[in-house]
Amino acid sequence: MLELRGVRHDYDGRTVLELDAFALKPGMLTAVVGPNGSGKSTLLRLLALLERPTAGAILLDGAVVADPRRRPSTRERRRVTLVEQRPMLLRGTVRDNIAYGLRARGRSATAAATAAAAAADRLGCAGLLDRRRHELSEGEVQRVAIARALAIEPDVLLLDEPASAADRAAAQTLYRTLAEERARRPLAVCLASHQLEDAYRWSDDLRALADGRLSPVTPENLFRVDLPPAGADGMTHAPVGPLAIAVIAERTGPAILAVPPTDIFVSRAPLASSARNVFSGLVTRVARHRPGTVHVTADFGVELVATVTQEAARELGLAPGVPVTFAFKASAVQVF
Repeated sequence: MLELRGVRHDYDGRTVLELDAFALKPGMLTAVVGPNGSGKSTLLRLLALLERPTAGAILLDGAVVADPRRRPSTRERRRVTLVEQRPMLLRGTVRDNIAYGLRARGRSATAAATAAAAAADRLGCAGLLDRRRHELSEGEVQRVAIARALAIEPDVLLLDEPASAADRAAAQTLYRTLAEERARRPLAVCLASHQLEDAYRWSDDLRALADGRLSPVTPENLFRVDLPPAGADGMTHAPVGPLAIAVIAERTGPAILAVPPTDIFVSRAPLASSARNVFSGLVTRVARHRPGTVHVTADFGVELVATVTQEAARELGLAPGVPVTFAFKASAVQVF
């Protein structure tokens, strides 16, 4: 198991990540979601043992492998592999790239080539084996880099936006391959993603980051804002794109707003209510969340996600392109 304990990480004197505890368990896929600048990439670099934390410790199977004074060994680093959002490929063919890590670990050229072909086939890029970097699309580069990582069979695989340049079919192939690999051996996977639907569908554990800290709420509807001063009633309106979200706040300045999807009332047209936040827009996506519930995503100039029952979604006729109204109280908006 790879874990962080009491970790804080600073850049130029500014804290960008602060976690009391974070663990990746063998055989599980953990998804980390959050807005840009929330600390996802920093978290992955620490987990990959590429940087030492400013404070706290990183442990592998219960033993400290990195802290402010201790650097991980090459052997420890080889147990963890990170594929960044825009990975670099080496000179040579795709086959050479996938086989490189195996050759570096002492495998024969024949054995490495065989393993490289198998890894490429699993990710649907066997037809690319004889191509070179300049002949690949961005999505193909991502798939080749993931195949290269899987070929060396690390104990922990870290993926930064692995499907950001993939079409739907390629993304589904990737997630199925990861599921098959975890069923075959105790591989721990951690991926950072903006694609909430895939994160919910494929992950065993879903974590949300906001301003370098784990969020106490689900990861949808998180917005970085600058809170204006509140009125006498304690209410203010925070600009979120073209929207002005009413919120009860005792603070001003930079903050994160969170609107729990379960606190949003969904209707086809505005209804009389005490909700201070009422927005009308169009449904963009309807996806099954967990048994009996559905995630409804709608565009109001900014996307918001609400959770409704399958029965309610059916009765309202919710589908992409359908007009919809979301309503929620100012007191439902969380500030942190």
